[in-house]
Amino acid sequence: MADMLTRIRNANLVRHQIVRVIKTKIIFSLTKILKEEGYISSFEEIEIANKKYLLLCLKYHSQKREPIITGIKRISKPGLRVYVNKSNLPNILNNLGIAILSTSKGIITNHKAKKIRHRW
Repeated sequence: MADMLTRIRNANLVRHQIVRVIKTKIIFSLTKILKEEGYISSFEEIEIANKKYLLLCLKYHSQKREPIITGIKRISKPGLRVYVNKSNLPNILNNLGIAILSTSKGIITNHKAKKIRHRW
């Protein structure tokens, strides 16, 4: 996952249109969320030498070719896990941005996590 974030961050810096990342279940879920939220225009699955990859087409503002993704950061890391409950979900850019969370319901955005009602 960290490799995917770094590849997207680097591609945005040099204004690349397409990024190739290794396909895993988590990365595929992250990619679907980025597509649904409008941060990438499309993605495609390819196979090279029996390895599966995803090609991500990044989005840019049309006039100045400024990237849609202005910042991307991993908060919870293998050496330092970060857990939050529903009442402490982060607000990103005053709810203009998204935080992607791993939950028991799967990988979802912070906006969807706020709407989920757990029935214990």
